[in-house]
Amino acid sequence: MLPIRTLLLLVCISASPALFSQSFTSNLVIKAGKPEAAGMSVTALKKIDTYLKSNVDSDYVNGISALIIRNGTIVYNKSFGYKDGDRKVKMQPDNIFRIASQTKAITSVAVMMLYEEGKFLLDDKVSDYIPEFKNPTVLSGFNEKDTSYTTVPANREITIRDLLTHTSGIGYAQIGSHQANAIYVKAGVTSGIGVGKILLADGMKRLGKCPLFHNPGEKFTYGLNTDLLGYLVEVVSGMSLKDFFYTRIFKPLGMKDTYFFVPAEKKSRLVSLFTEDKNSHKAVLMEPTILIEEPFIRDYPLTDGTYFSGGGGLSSTMMDYAIFLQMLMNGGEYNGVRILGRNTVRMMITNQTSSIGNSFGLGFGLTTSKEAGHSPMQEGSFEWGGMFATGYWADPKEKLIGLIYRNIWPTSHGDNSTFKVLTYSAIND
Repeated sequence: MLPIRTLLLLVCISASPALFSQSFTSNLVIKAGKPEAAGMSVTALKKIDTYLKSNVDSDYVNGISALIIRNGTIVYNKSFGYKDGDRKVKMQPDNIFRIASQTKAITSVAVMMLYEEGKFLLDDKVSDYIPEFKNPTVLSGFNEKDTSYTTVPANREITIRDLLTHTSGIGYAQIGSHQANAIYVKAGVTSGIGVGKILLADGMKRLGKCPLFHNPGEKFTYGLNTDLLGYLVEVVSGMSLKDFFYTRIFKPLGMKDTYFFVPAEKKSRLVSLFTEDKNSHKAVLMEPTILIEEPFIRDYPLTDGTYFSGGGGLSSTMMDYAIFLQMLMNGGEYNGVRILGRNTVRMMITNQTSSIGNSFGLGFGLTTSKEAGHSPMQEGSFEWGGMFATGYWADPKEKLIGLIYRNIWPTSHGDNSTFKVLTYSAIND
C-alpha cells in the first residue's frame, strides 16, 4: 500500500489538468434563454431594474443599459431612459456607445495574436520595431512656470510586456498628471479620441521623443501604452489598426457594430454624450467641442476620422463586446472561430504585476484571491471600463459576463459595485 503522502501527491497530479482548464468554458455561443435555466433568479434580477431606473429618475444619467450573460445565456438585457438630450428617443439595448478604454482589451488581443504568430516576444524592446523609442529618458525635473523639464537616461528600454501591463512609464495626455498633460500638449501628443484628422503613426512617433515618468517596470502608470501597442500592430502586421480589427477580430467573431467611426446607416444608434453639471450634479448634454480645456470633438464617432486609437477609439454595443468577452471565457474561441490559444488567454488573465503590488494582466484588471474577499467577483475575474462610464467584467468560475453602459463624463455616479452585487445575488444554483 502506498504511503498517504504519495497518494495525496498522485491525486493532486491527476487533478491538475482539470484544475488548469476549469477557468475556461466549453465553446459557448451567446443565446437567448430563460434565466432560471442558467441558474439565475428572475425575482432577484428585477432588483436591477429598480437600481438602473433610479439612476435615470435621479438624473444621474440620461440613459443606461445593462447586459448579463451566464453559461452563454442572456439572462438580463435592458435599457432605461433616453439616448438623446431632448429625451425623445428611448435608450435601447442595441444602441452604440463610446466605449473608450474598453478598446484596450481588443488591442491587447490583437497584440497577442501577433505574438502567437511568432512576430515578437513580449520581452522584446519596443524600439526593435518602433525606433523612436530607443534610448528612453525619465523625467527628473519639471518647472511649473514654463513647463520646461530635465531628464536622465532610463535604466532600461521599454518592452512590449511593459506596454501591456502599463508599467512602461508612459503617461496619459489630457487626462493624466499635470506634468504629463503639459509635456504632451507641448509635444503635440493627444489622448487619441475626438482629435480630428491626424494619424496614429505621427502621434506615436512624437510620443517617443517625450520623457517617461518613471523607469520601465518600476510601477503601474495608466497611460498611452495601448495606443502605442496599436501602432505596433500596424507596424508588424502591415495593416491599419482599423483593418486589422475588422479582418482578424470583428468579422470572424460576428461583431457587427464595433467601429472607430460609425457608418452612416448606423449613426442614429449612437448615444449622445453627457456630462455632470457642477452645481446640480445632474446629467446634461456635453458641449460639442471642449474636453478638459483642450479641443475635443464630442461626436467623434460620427466623423470621418483618421486616428485609430488602440487605447480608446472604439464605439460598440453591449452585445458585440459580450461576444468578445465570451471568446476569452471560452479560452480564445467563439462559434467555431479560434482567435487565440487557451494558454495565451491564460497568460492574459494571470497577474503580471504582483511584484509592484498591483493586480493587472496583459490588458485587464484582475481579481486576485485577496481582492475576492472584498468583492462578489470570483478570483480570476477580469475587467475594465471606459472613460465615458461604460464597464464590464467576466468571471470564468461563475461563467458570468456583466456589462453596464452609460455615456457621460465626468460623473460621480459611475461606480459599478452595486450592479455587481445585484448580479451575483441573483445566482441561485
